[in-house]
Amino acid sequence: MTNPLLATWETPFGLAPFDAISDEDFAPALEEALAAHLAEIEAIAGAAAPASFANTIEAMEGAGRALDQVLSVFFTVAGSDSNEARQALQREFSPKLAAHSSAIYANAALFARVRDLWERRDALDLSPEEARVLMLTHRGFVRAGAALSGAEAARMKEVKSRLAVLGTQFTQNLLKDEAAWVLPLAEGDLEGLPEFVVDAARAAGAALGRSGPVVTLSRSLIVPFLQFSPRRDLREAAWRAWTARGENGGETDNRAIAAEILRLREERAALLGYADFAAFKLETEMAGSPDRVRDLLRQVWEPARDAALRDQAQMEEMLRAEGLNDAFRPWDWRYYAEKRRQALHDLDEAELKPYLQLDRMIEAAFACSTRLFGLEFRPLDVPLYHPDCRAWEVTRQGRHVAVFIGDYFARASKRSGAWCSAMQVQAKRPETRAPVVLNICNFAKPPSGKPALLSYDDARTLFHEFGHALHQMLSDVEFASISGTSVARDFVELPSQLYEHWLEVPEVLETYATHAATGAPMPRALLDKVLAAASFDMGFQTVEYIGSALVDLEFHSGPAPADPMARQAEILAGLGMPEAIAMRHATPHFAHVFAGDGYSAGYYSYMWSEVMDADAFAAFQEAGGAFDPEMAARLEEFILSKGGSEEAEALYTRFRGRMPGVEALLKGRGLAA
Repeated sequence: MTNPLLATWETPFGLAPFDAISDEDFAPALEEALAAHLAEIEAIAGAAAPASFANTIEAMEGAGRALDQVLSVFFTVAGSDSNEARQALQREFSPKLAAHSSAIYANAALFARVRDLWERRDALDLSPEEARVLMLTHRGFVRAGAALSGAEAARMKEVKSRLAVLGTQFTQNLLKDEAAWVLPLAEGDLEGLPEFVVDAARAAGAALGRSGPVVTLSRSLIVPFLQFSPRRDLREAAWRAWTARGENGGETDNRAIAAEILRLREERAALLGYADFAAFKLETEMAGSPDRVRDLLRQVWEPARDAALRDQAQMEEMLRAEGLNDAFRPWDWRYYAEKRRQALHDLDEAELKPYLQLDRMIEAAFACSTRLFGLEFRPLDVPLYHPDCRAWEVTRQGRHVAVFIGDYFARASKRSGAWCSAMQVQAKRPETRAPVVLNICNFAKPPSGKPALLSYDDARTLFHEFGHALHQMLSDVEFASISGTSVARDFVELPSQLYEHWLEVPEVLETYATHAATGAPMPRALLDKVLAAASFDMGFQTVEYIGSALVDLEFHSGPAPADPMARQAEILAGLGMPEAIAMRHATPHFAHVFAGDGYSAGYYSYMWSEVMDADAFAAFQEAGGAFDPEMAARLEEFILSKGGSEEAEALYTRFRGRMPGVEALLKGRGLAA
């Protein structure tokens, strides 16, 4: 029988037949797909005809479809519904995939054809998009080490293989630490907690087969527990466990792994002739250099730190008023910030949360895209990889655009955080492909029969990830390699962070923020309080983020630190990091940076993109408002549809007419003087 991963999928929209796929199918399918892809590459490299764009670059774009099919399924389930078998396969696959990539980039005959085309590019009569793909392909080969030879080429292959193994190990250690820790709660420990936190704790306990409520390291449970629990001892235990992920000693400790990753990245950059890994990584980003990143982060650091320290002084008074004669600690911040928010804005998360039902927030995200871009969503009844998943067909004027899959609830088998991925990306050549896009979140699952309720931060996360999905779904380019989110890392967060702004549009909340029990719309007074508090505690949020971003940047600038934890402490001390605020992601659980190369030396990119998203939403406000049709059309035409077909700065400038300064960001975060 044909392995279902390698068959032609005669399913609705060519979706993966998850109900026909077993874990035993992955290894043999991968071996066959790897061999098939290498055979395709050898045929391209060994072609008798002189190199042309069609027989070399476009042929490479079309190669590896079977491999894409296998890996799209595997990485979806490995990240979202892992088990021991899938984790073992990840450890087995990562060095094989690294070796496969190295074999392609080390293919001298193939690189010779690519280089020949690059040297003759001006005489090839290429379209702008073809020229862009040729440039990116040639640059990718050079940056992968294709121009190296002998011992240097062999060492580059070893380095990349080892990095792949270490990234997988880092991720799996983190997942094990997150799954292993629980804080059982007695009935008395629930006092003072809102009903939605109690429900989430009971549901978490039931999911783990326990008879009582528990706190886990799922962000959507531990953060509200830290906000509302009056038990300072339990808050401390929860906070210490949350911030100690990856540094608990034993087999799951990530500190030595992080150190080795940094050393290998330094060596990789040196082999390619760069001063350090940050210089190598940032060469292809909008920022261009570490100094430009430092300049941005420093412009925001001081006003953010000043705001955080002012807020801390007020909360210390609250702590003293309760009779606590102790220093203000990190596990105190969210608890007293919530009390302070209630006092300043008369806004109680427990009062707000019943109005933020998951299903209604999904409707809101869809409805905004309908008004802006004309997209329509129809539920699909198709097999998916987990019962919690749901799918929709996305159409526009009756034409199929994409399939969108949402996987919203936390579970022990899912890695933490939220992300968007694509099982298939949009392309027109060498064959037409429609996107299949996933949004994956970790919201607290409610007890059976109760609606899923979100915090305001959860709702923003939902809109954020849907912004990434729109970037994939509205892509309209020729080639998969430049489709959707295949853009500079410090540009990729622009569509996602920009889409968050529509959650704060009053008419959106008035329509979709309805009470879970009564169905009544959010009262205008509560809505006004929500919007007034939008930048509340932004000093804290900005400081914890920039602390992580600068540690990441300095780790990769200059020599790799022998002891990353000591270097982390040194960097934070040099910044004057407040003792009551921790990095958002400390090194041993900094998956953005150490699970792979994606955000390495690039965690700053959220703020780089925020400079643009604040300015871009201001463009809507300056025009006809949040749903101005002309601005929506410009956003799609110049950004969402273009993928990586042009340089990011050129795309933004065509949308807005200029590049922005940091002023709109400071104003949006409430940090402007």
